[in-house]
Amino acid sequence: VQLQASGGGLVQAGGSLRLSCVASGGTFASVTMAWFRQAPGKAREFVAAINFSGYNTREAESVKGRFTISRDNAKKTVYLQMNSLELEDTAVYYCAADTTWKRESPVVTPEPYNYWGQGTQVTVSS
Repeated sequence: VQLQASGGGLVQAGGSLRLSCVASGGTFASVTMAWFRQAPGKAREFVAAINFSGYNTREAESVKGRFTISRDNAKKTVYLQMNSLELEDTAVYYCAADTTWKRESPVVTPEPYNYWGQGTQVTVSS
């Protein structure tokens, strides 16, 4: 599975961005997809995840109500809609795939995610 993330950029606080991650290879419709992020000098942290069907999602407390994860299995793409962006959201955002077959509940730790995209930079300015 190869993952290609895009959509990052520079945005003012309070603004919005939508990240996309396109997958190639593998069976996209059976895998869990997630977004993680890593700010300079900080550990990688979980942002949001979505199960294979799209009916079960998990979000970090810090982004609940502001970020929404979704997927289009026909397009082999997962999205992260980010609204009301804050300075603290500045980070490199990575998409990741957990290829465990049709896991019902997404995992929020990085261990089961065995494929990672290259990352896309999101910078929020004041």
